[in-house]
Amino acid sequence: MGKIQEREGWKFSHNQAKDAEWTPGLREIFEYRDLGFKDSTNGDYVAHIVKANGKEQKDKVQQWHIHECDFQFVYVLNGWAEFEYAGQGIRRIEKGDCINQRPMIPHREIACSKDFEVLEIVSPADFKTKIVEPPEDRVQAAE
Repeated sequence: MGKIQEREGWKFSHNQAKDAEWTPGLREIFEYRDLGFKDSTNGDYVAHIVKANGKEQKDKVQQWHIHECDFQFVYVLNGWAEFEYAGQGIRRIEKGDCINQRPMIPHREIACSKDFEVLEIVSPADFKTKIVEPPEDRVQAAE
């Protein structure tokens, strides 16, 4: 068994569904519910529920992009989405599916259902998203 690291300053948190607040976030077509990890882990992690809000406009994250992070976990709670990942091709994720999205992998969203909803956990909490050039074998942004 590996060494367990004590996290100095981390706090216990309990985020209750009855008190959920949905706010705008990275993408205009989604709403975000912060689950309190950012504060309780001193910014080491962020955990949020992301759900489609009915808007259908295109946005910059449908272009090829990366997330500057060390860890990104995605679990589909409802609906489906299709993403294209550099070196992995097009992947459809559906309710119950899980992705460990490796750090800095170029990817793009192709489409998602109107009821798409995921749990996402990312480290660090204040990760950046950057638009990148498509991989050589893929040159078009999502339609």
